[in-house]
Amino acid sequence: MEEVIADRPWLRHYPSEIGTELDYRKVPLHAILEESASLYGKKKALHFMGKELSYEEVYQQAKEVASYLQWLGLEKGDRVSIMLPNCPQAVIGYYAVLMAGGVVVQTNPLYMERELEYQMKDSGAKMIICLDVLYPKVTSVKAETDLEHVIVTGIKDYLPFPKNVVYPYIQRKQYGIVVEPEHGGDTHRWTELRKESTGLIEEIEVDPVNDVALLQYTGGTTGFPKGVMLSHYNLIANTQMCQAWLYRAKPGDETIMALLPFFHVYGMTAVMNVSIMFGFKMILVPKFEAGDVLKLIDKQKPTLFPGAPTIYIALLNHPKLTNYDVSSIEACISGSAPLPVEVQEEFERVTGGKLVEGYGLTESSPVTHSNFVWENRISGSIGVPWPDTDSRIVQPDSIEPMPIGEIGEIAVRGPQVMKGYWNKPEETAAVLKDGWLLTGDLGYMNEEGYFFVVDRKKDMIIAGGYNIYPREVEEVLYEHDGIQEAVVAGVPDPYRGETVKAYIVLKEGYQLNEETLDAYCRENMAKYKVPRIYEFRDELPKTAVGKILRRSLVEEERKKLESTERNA
Repeated sequence: MEEVIADRPWLRHYPSEIGTELDYRKVPLHAILEESASLYGKKKALHFMGKELSYEEVYQQAKEVASYLQWLGLEKGDRVSIMLPNCPQAVIGYYAVLMAGGVVVQTNPLYMERELEYQMKDSGAKMIICLDVLYPKVTSVKAETDLEHVIVTGIKDYLPFPKNVVYPYIQRKQYGIVVEPEHGGDTHRWTELRKESTGLIEEIEVDPVNDVALLQYTGGTTGFPKGVMLSHYNLIANTQMCQAWLYRAKPGDETIMALLPFFHVYGMTAVMNVSIMFGFKMILVPKFEAGDVLKLIDKQKPTLFPGAPTIYIALLNHPKLTNYDVSSIEACISGSAPLPVEVQEEFERVTGGKLVEGYGLTESSPVTHSNFVWENRISGSIGVPWPDTDSRIVQPDSIEPMPIGEIGEIAVRGPQVMKGYWNKPEETAAVLKDGWLLTGDLGYMNEEGYFFVVDRKKDMIIAGGYNIYPREVEEVLYEHDGIQEAVVAGVPDPYRGETVKAYIVLKEGYQLNEETLDAYCRENMAKYKVPRIYEFRDELPKTAVGKILRRSLVEEERKKLESTERNA
C-alpha cells in the first residue's frame, strides 16, 4: 500500500466513505433508467416549468420513442442527433436512442447551419430530434447530409395547461415564428409518434466496454470539432465516480438543479446520468436567466447544484439575490473553467453549502479531478484524481513524468477515458499514448498529490521571452472589488511577439478606468505579467455551459490586425 501511495500521494487524503477502487457495472447505459423506474417508479424524475414526470413515466415514454425509432429503420450503431435544450424530450430522447441500439450525437441548439451541416456530415447521423423552432435550420442542411428522418418537438409539448396554450404566442414574439410541420413522410411530430408507437422494442445486444454510446463533439477551438467516442462503460464509470464523490447524497432523496446543458458532456454526466442512476429529481432549466434560477431555487429547494463559475458569478451579482432563500443548496462542483477563490467563498457564505472546483474534459466523460466536498481542499487547485483515475505531470507531448512541483502537461488514465476520435486515427494517436490521455493543459502537482492548472498549453502567452499563464493574471483581476468577469489573452505585438490583453466586465454601477486598473495590477503581479491593453465590455463570449471563449477574442484580434495591415 505504501508503494501505491508513493505513486499516488492523493490516496492518503481519501476519506473512508470514498473507495479508492470502485466496482463498475458493465451494463448498457440505458439500463440505469429501467432500474430506476423499478426502484423509484412513482418518484418525480423531472420538473419542467410546472410539469412533473415520474421515473415510470420517463421510462415508458423512452420505450415509446425507442420503438418508433426502430420502426423507422434505426439499426445498431446508427447515429441519432439530439438538438434540444434541457427539457423532458432531451432526457427521454437520449435514453430512447440507446434503447433502440443507436449512438447519441449531442448537438448544440445554438449551432448555425454551417456548424450543423459539418457535424451531421462528420457523424453520418441518420436521424435528428430537434426543437420546432430549429426545424427550418435542419431542413436547410438536410439534403447535404445523411439525415433520413427529422423528429420535431416543442417546449409546449410538456407544458401544463394553460402554459401550453399561451406558449405559441410567446414563441412568436421571441423567435418571430411558430413552426408546426405536418406529421408524415420523413418528418415526425413527437406527440404523434408517441401515439402511434407500440412501445415494443427489439432487444439489442450491447457490449458496454467496446460499443460506443455517444459521439460528443469537442468545442473546436483548435480547428474543426472532433467526435469523441465514449462507450457505455466510460459513461457508467464516470457516473459512479461522481456518486462516490458525493457520498452524502442520498439515492432517491436529492433534488438537482439541471441548468448545465445536457448537450454538453458535463451536464450530461454530472447532472442527467447521475440523477437517473441514483433517483434524483431534476429541475430542468432550458435557458439560464439568473432571476428565474433564483426563483426556482427558492421554490424547488435543490440540494445539489453543479455549475460553472460564470453561473455562480451571475447569481451572486443579481440585484435581488437577498430576496430569495438559497439555503437548500448543500453541494456544488464547479467545472468548465477556473473557479475564482472570491466566488467560491462568497457563494458558500450566501448558501451555507459547499462549492468546490473540479476538472475534466470531453475526452474523459468528463471528470478526472475534484477537490473533496466535505474534506480537505486547497483553493486554486483542481483537487485530486477521482477513484481509479491516475494522473501525472508529463513532459510536453510525451508521457515521461516531471518532478513534483514542476510545470508540464497534465495526463490522465482511467476507465472514463475515451475510445478515441471518430474517424480520426492520427488525432487519436496524438493524444492517447499507452493508455494515457494528454489533456493539453499545463499544470503541476504538489507533494500532497493536489493538482493545479496553470493554463491551456495553446493559451500560454510568450511575451518578451517570458511564459505568462492567463489564469494567473485573471486570478489577480478577480480579486478586484469592481470586476465581475475577466479573461486574459495574448495578442500580437511587434516588439514582444505577444502582449497581454485583459477583457473586463465590471459589476453593475462600478466605475473603473484603465489607469486605475493598471496601477492595481502593478501592485499585485510581476511587471512582465501586467496587461498592456485593457478592454471594458458589457459581456464576454461564452459557450453554452458558461465557459468564456478566450479563442474567440484572440480570433477577433487577428482579424483586426489583418484588416489594419490591408488598409495600411
